[in-house]
Amino acid sequence: MSRLLRRDDGLPVPARELVARSADGARIHVEVHGRDGAPAVVLSHGWTCSARFWAAQVRDLAADHRVVVYDQRGHGRSPAVGREGYSTEALADDLEAVLAATLGPGEKAVLAGHSMGGMTIMAAARRAGLRERAAAVLLCSTGSSRLAAESLVVPVRAGALRTAVTRAILRAKAPLGPVTPVSRRILKYATMGAGSAPDRVDACARIVHACPRGARAPWGHVLAELDLDACVRELHVPTAVIAGTEDRMTPPVHARALAAALPDCLGLTELTGMGHMTPVEAPEAVTAKIRELVTGHLVAGADPGTDGTAEKEEVA
Repeated sequence: MSRLLRRDDGLPVPARELVARSADGARIHVEVHGRDGAPAVVLSHGWTCSARFWAAQVRDLAADHRVVVYDQRGHGRSPAVGREGYSTEALADDLEAVLAATLGPGEKAVLAGHSMGGMTIMAAARRAGLRERAAAVLLCSTGSSRLAAESLVVPVRAGALRTAVTRAILRAKAPLGPVTPVSRRILKYATMGAGSAPDRVDACARIVHACPRGARAPWGHVLAELDLDACVRELHVPTAVIAGTEDRMTPPVHARALAAALPDCLGLTELTGMGHMTPVEAPEAVTAKIRELVTGHLVAGADPGTDGTAEKEEVA
């Protein structure tokens, strides 16, 4: 089965599927697209999203890279966990498990994370699994702390009231319900630029509304109290940062703070008119930056191998 065939969710058919076991036993659904031996790229999605979020990047990069995508715990095809299983440490554990399950001995990859996916990489900054595996990092539309205080989603003056309302939204347990014209408008306002194409708004709405509230709310609690500033200062990996100038969820102030704090920052790219969902809103720019990191920081030249056939396995 060719990896270029399309599934109903927009992703190509993977060359391989597996289940990685995290430190606490959580099952993490992982897909590997592309050819064995090609340069490896690992993509980590954000809150309320899934591996589907990276469909544009997978379609482009899988032609000449080995692309690993996975569902964060409680999202997509990764099962929910108990109340104590939601934390930044769990994010780091899961990423380490994915890297161990998909990369060969001594193999490095370019890691890209969007929103909570970027926070995942930051949370793992002190981990040997990341330091030994990451050749370079791309942080997209993310922040390391003060998410509720800096958010612009609630259209009132900055202060205690706005922060409290934003925290309440993050922690909300109410079901999102089906995608409707009204819910699409709300999602576009909160997460995307004013000029975002309707098909991209619809794609994001379908992904976000598919996230079960049983995972959305506990992860929202984690984000409401997030503080990974110390981890950012220990991310000793070449790191590029991308942000949308119209991002209300993690405004560019976060990206600028990251660029200033990172030990080895490769620069900040601010995408004019883009909102929070940059890999979907501006897929060409995000994919180009990933390719740039591969070219500049990941040694290629291994035998690209041949296309794999679809299979499923579990890694203990």
